[in-house]
Amino acid sequence: MSEPRAFVEVDLTAITANIRHLSRGIDANILAVVKADAYGHGLIEVARTAIEAGASWLGTALLEEAFALRDASLTAPILAWLTPPGEDFDRALKEKIDLSVSSLALLEEILAAGKRTGITPRVHIEVDTGMTRGGFLEEWDPFLVRLREVKSELHIVGFWTHFARADEPDSDFTEQQLILFNVLLNALQSEEIFPEIVHAANSAGAIAHPGSHKQMVRLGIAMYGLSPDVSTMGDSAKLGLKPAMSIKAKLVNVKRVPALSRVGYGGTGVTDRDTQLGIVCMGYSDGLPRRADATAGVSYNGELARLIGRVSMDQCVVDLGADSAARAGDYVTIIGEDGFSADDWASAAGTINYEITTRIASRLPRIYHR
Repeated sequence: MSEPRAFVEVDLTAITANIRHLSRGIDANILAVVKADAYGHGLIEVARTAIEAGASWLGTALLEEAFALRDASLTAPILAWLTPPGEDFDRALKEKIDLSVSSLALLEEILAAGKRTGITPRVHIEVDTGMTRGGFLEEWDPFLVRLREVKSELHIVGFWTHFARADEPDSDFTEQQLILFNVLLNALQSEEIFPEIVHAANSAGAIAHPGSHKQMVRLGIAMYGLSPDVSTMGDSAKLGLKPAMSIKAKLVNVKRVPALSRVGYGGTGVTDRDTQLGIVCMGYSDGLPRRADATAGVSYNGELARLIGRVSMDQCVVDLGADSAARAGDYVTIIGEDGFSADDWASAAGTINYEITTRIASRLPRIYHR
């Protein structure tokens, strides 16, 4: 069997350790957020690991992700929260998948699915408390009116919101969101509706806002060992987290070039000395950001080799240095403990670590370590 030209390693032990570390300060259920192929780490393996580590719920954005979990025989409660009208709600009810209700149109479709299947839908009511994205806002009052009429047709499991600025510990915006959240919850309870699980905290809320923990906390980026925001909350090490993802790729070629050689499309990279360049078999079609600059790169035997020139579709070029022992066919580390981190790549591309891991293409095999 041939060696992969590039691959992702996922340390499931790190994910377990991160969940248990974060759980120590949380007296609430843990929902493991495994949307977007578990932030690029692999949906099924991560979901299984999270449940084994103590998470009692799984969270997905899309129904297709929730269906994949059920197809893999995962029986834990699942909440899917990004379900536009027209989805297969009949199957969702049959698969015992909890659905988030965030609009009157969605409510009606879920009610209709309940009548067709004879199954009482399990729902979580989402309210918009400041994100101005998902959740009830101007439809809240008419929703309550409609809910009075149909509440007997629903199993109202949860009531929830999402924080916009929980990763800014110095901001009072999260506290403002919580105040509005409690007002809306009181309005719901005045209708004699008492959700079993109230939840608001994401990873940043779990770490920085203990008062937001409620009955359940949704752990996303922190579960994977990454900081919700390096600039405001510190890096993984400061938060006691261990990144679970590392990436390796082969060198296609190594070549000696003189100083002032122009590299890549547009000749934007220029060597500042006689050196060796390594052509790495990984590019933006694999998930590396095209706009990344020379503050990112790879490592080889613990030595850093920075990007030079633009990242191409299937490859990129790094400056190995004149004395490097690297040869064609050797693996270099794109992301890993001995070199650059997801945070480094994010900084080099002007983005966030979430985007770095989630954009890693599915064509790169995932190799799991326990």
